[in-house]
Amino acid sequence: MDSVGGVNEKGEMSYGFASNLRDALPNASFIGFTGTPIEKTDANTRTVFGDYISIYDIQRAVADEATKPIYYESRIAKLALNAVELPKLDAEFEEITEGEELTRKEKLKSKWAALEALVGDPKRIALIAADLVTHFEKRVEALDGKAMIVCMSRRICVDLFNALIKLRPEWNAETLKVVMTGSAEDGPDWQRHIGNKEKRRKLANRFKDPKDPFKIVIVRDMWLTGFDAPCLHTMYADKPMQGHGLMQAIARVNRVFKDKPGGLIVDYLGLADQLKRALATYTESGGQGAPTFDTKQAIAVMYEKHGVCCDMLHGFKWNKWTTGTPTERLQLIPAGQEHILEQEDGKNRWVQVVMELSQAFVLCSATDEATALRDDVSFFQVLQAALNKKSGQNRKSPEQIDAAIRQLVSKAITTEGEIIDVFTAAGLKKPDIGILSPQFLAEVRGLKHKNVAAELLEKLLKDELKLRSKKNLVQSQSFAEKLKKTLNGYHNRAISTMQVIEELIKLAKEMDAATKRGEALGLTEDEIAFYDALAANESAVQAMGDDKLKLIAAELITQVRKSVTIDWTLREGARAKIRVMVKRILNKFGYPPDLQDDAVKTVLMQAELLCADWV
Repeated sequence: MDSVGGVNEKGEMSYGFASNLRDALPNASFIGFTGTPIEKTDANTRTVFGDYISIYDIQRAVADEATKPIYYESRIAKLALNAVELPKLDAEFEEITEGEELTRKEKLKSKWAALEALVGDPKRIALIAADLVTHFEKRVEALDGKAMIVCMSRRICVDLFNALIKLRPEWNAETLKVVMTGSAEDGPDWQRHIGNKEKRRKLANRFKDPKDPFKIVIVRDMWLTGFDAPCLHTMYADKPMQGHGLMQAIARVNRVFKDKPGGLIVDYLGLADQLKRALATYTESGGQGAPTFDTKQAIAVMYEKHGVCCDMLHGFKWNKWTTGTPTERLQLIPAGQEHILEQEDGKNRWVQVVMELSQAFVLCSATDEATALRDDVSFFQVLQAALNKKSGQNRKSPEQIDAAIRQLVSKAITTEGEIIDVFTAAGLKKPDIGILSPQFLAEVRGLKHKNVAAELLEKLLKDELKLRSKKNLVQSQSFAEKLKKTLNGYHNRAISTMQVIEELIKLAKEMDAATKRGEALGLTEDEIAFYDALAANESAVQAMGDDKLKLIAAELITQVRKSVTIDWTLREGARAKIRVMVKRILNKFGYPPDLQDDAVKTVLMQAELLCADWV
């Protein structure tokens, strides 16, 4: 045995067991692993294990995208509280808070009792409750998620719960819970909050579920270590914490989750000094990266990205977004799109900068600075979403739409949080995109905003091609190549916007004609797909003619449909059987006459495509 190590959650050695091991294995190397930094005053652990060999710090974890950055926001000034009145937090408080609240040791701590009385003063709790409600509601408007409130004592937990429910009675049913331990000796007002392990386990599972209405939890010691809820993005800290206890607590909000840009620690007690001390301990042995960033940094980034957006919209007036009628607001969308699309690589640059602006805005959404820019951000996000908008077949899920837009968009032009349809914004009735009618194409040609018209047609044609690619291999490949060529010319500025509109309309008409061609030949949609695959070989068309190709297509449809099984996509044997059948039918009719392997491969690919659609 080369090495033996034993270490607990705090980076301390299990000395009884480890001491016996050391006596038994005097030549062994001892290596310890800890999730939190070793305290500077902890001489015993350093004596046994020595200095750090390797440190995986916060900066590296964020860079690896294993965790999200943590932001810090002090709210003491917002409450008009005098922080000086709160005693300095020292190691004594840390020692006290780690024990059970009702131990004999704590009862003797008058210093603790005095601080608890000050922190738990009813007037202070009422102020915190009012501020917390406003802050959290602004947070979830910008970023859906959950919050944890950390209080100093069980009494304060219950009192704060009551104060919050007084302000938001609707939270009483499901939204807000207290998780704490207790006994039958506790008063009747506390009993609803005291539960056994099974009850706490169920609450923990509910809190981890982002869709569960349980959004805010109040705790004292529970869930501050070893509890992971990735959807948790905000911690309201109103309890003395320091050192590894503080580091572990704030780490509850740094878990990776969907579009969450970072976690936020909201400080109601004045923990800035304790954060600095924890950082000093963490970095002294070579670690890097601050455990938190001030929200001022997010505000600075928000201002920077807002400035870039304003520069890109220079010369375009969007003041009607806040002062105009719903119709006037709606008209701003295609006009704003047109302004962006006229610029060099405007669409991609706009989408990127608004994404960065939105991430910064989310991190500081409850600040006065973010509130001042709220309307601008909502308009910028509407333009971004409109530029990215996919029509019916590619529509985003409600969760994706919520993540992108939230409730920032003016409700005057939204439906259940989703941007008004791109066709309505452009002034068109939404068409059946499976039939690109001449009337609709004529309306597109006459649109005022030509770049918007081109974008709209591009999205429609891509949606149509996506549908056809599931049915007709040859036709979808042919039209996809034509579309790509046209769009390359447009994006490279080789052709004008009006030219690309005409090219796209021409392509749309060709696609419509291709659909009607099957009717003229007397073939079903599936039969025309096989016919196109067969006719892709020019020598077959010349030597065999339409009638024979139609006959082969009809027999392929009949025989393949009979043979396809539910599990054909999973079983190679079933797929091989269909390939053999297709080859036999082709050989029976002498296809292809020039014996080209590629022609047979095309027909086989078409067969597999339709089989997938039939199952």
